[in-house]
Amino acid sequence: MVEFSKVNLKDIEEDDEGEEEGEEVESAPPLKVGEEREIGSHGLKKKLMKRGLYWETPQFGDEVTRDIVLGLDHGIVTMTRGEMAIFTLPPELAYGASGRAGVPPNAVVQFEVELLSWITVVDVCKDGGIIKKILDNGEQIGPPGDLDEVRVSYKAMLVDGTIVAQTHDEGVEFYIKDGHFCPALVKAIKTMKKGERVNLVVRPQYAFGDVGKKSNDELPSIPPNSTLSISAELLSFKRVIDITGDLKVKKKVLREGEGTVTANEGAAVTVRYKAMLEDGTVFERKGIDGEQPLEFTDEEQTIVGLDRAVSTMKKLEYALVTISPEYGFGSTEVKRDLAVVPPSSTILYEVELLDFVREKAPWEMSNTERIEAAARKKEEGNQLFKNGKYQRAAKKYDKAADYVGEDGSLTDDDEKVVKSLRVSCWLNGAACSLKLNNFGEAINLCSKILDVESCNVKALYRRAQAYMGVSELYLAEMDIKRALEADPHNREIKLIQKNLKQLQAESNRRDAKLYRAMFPSTSKDASTAAKRLKTGEDDTRDENVSALETENASVDRAASDCS
Repeated sequence: MVEFSKVNLKDIEEDDEGEEEGEEVESAPPLKVGEEREIGSHGLKKKLMKRGLYWETPQFGDEVTRDIVLGLDHGIVTMTRGEMAIFTLPPELAYGASGRAGVPPNAVVQFEVELLSWITVVDVCKDGGIIKKILDNGEQIGPPGDLDEVRVSYKAMLVDGTIVAQTHDEGVEFYIKDGHFCPALVKAIKTMKKGERVNLVVRPQYAFGDVGKKSNDELPSIPPNSTLSISAELLSFKRVIDITGDLKVKKKVLREGEGTVTANEGAAVTVRYKAMLEDGTVFERKGIDGEQPLEFTDEEQTIVGLDRAVSTMKKLEYALVTISPEYGFGSTEVKRDLAVVPPSSTILYEVELLDFVREKAPWEMSNTERIEAAARKKEEGNQLFKNGKYQRAAKKYDKAADYVGEDGSLTDDDEKVVKSLRVSCWLNGAACSLKLNNFGEAINLCSKILDVESCNVKALYRRAQAYMGVSELYLAEMDIKRALEADPHNREIKLIQKNLKQLQAESNRRDAKLYRAMFPSTSKDASTAAKRLKTGEDDTRDENVSALETENASVDRAASDCS
């Protein structure tokens, strides 16, 4: 009996490109103990003597221990761990016409094989630059992502065994996105699971290339164009989640919570936390050292960034939340319980979610409950808008619109109420976006309205403002024309039309100046065109206000329409 345990299985190319050997083996029913079957079309036969464990099999390129004929590789890749089988090989897959000691030429040969173990080999970059041999599969947790913080132990050597880098047993911590040691190490770690141990063979292009690495006080230099051997283990990693999608609120999970249910937006939560500046100065504590924990239901009782992060947490989850000023205290100085938070400060919260009571999701509600919830959220948004808290108001309007999303199960009467609420929330959300100079979102919301109400004057008016904000003057002009056709006497639309004419005159003047610079030989014609533009500008100058003043005044009037 030949024992297999950790050797090199060659990556054998199929002789015939159209051959379907793999499909034939995979599609055939499992062998019964004592049953024999031909594998592929090369004449190799397999007789099962003992079933193996599980379903995993080695692949071509993996390592097993053996010192026998290459043709047997086609049989080994059909075996599971612990399986025993007898393989019958025709001469062309065994020792051929020459034979060997004890084996005559053109002999049919049988091997009794038990597969004990193998090492999985992975070509990480699919170019042979980083070959990973898995020594221990580790736990089914991972692999880490680009934002995650990992703890890794490793030892790097040259081909002659010289150690050029090594960590202590407890390893070293770093963020994947920041890189560490050489490119190959990070690329390999991104394919590993917690507890996985590997050996890496790293070609120079993924190590230190033709430059090499200088020596330091403890370790020798790495010569140019060196191939490295790196043994590494992913000891642990902490997930880092981009809460807001713009990296301005990030949550690093220090301890996983219970179950799979998270505290959604609007949930009544109980948390304890320590809030700090980036230099470690603690400015607030809740639920620590005998203090009462904080209970809140929405961001009105805390900052936006913390509310957004907590809404993604599970019960008893413990995390470090990093919050940029936009989602924290902004550009103002704020005095808290233990210290002052300077303007435009990035802040950190070590927070634990002790308990929560989830708010019902829209699909968990009856039609009446959804309509009532939407109306309540909309009113909360109106109050926030009046208080100048446009970002929070926009969030309320968005949530309200979610409650009254399109649903075929509504009655006709409910559908009318829902449509009115939905359009109103989109309009108010567009007003918030204009206040925040988020012109793209304002255009998106108004376009949703115009898809269902093509002549909605407020939507045309606000979309025109947004188009002007992104210098799409022609599109703004089209919306203003449509709005005046629907409401010819609307004073606000006439005012924004005057503003648009001023912007168009300024744009034409810039174009004429650019034209003169590009084509000086036609300066006479360009000068004439510029004079015409100047005359038109003089005719409208006294009756126009500046673009910025008019836009702000228009949005301020829009605030009074939030209803």
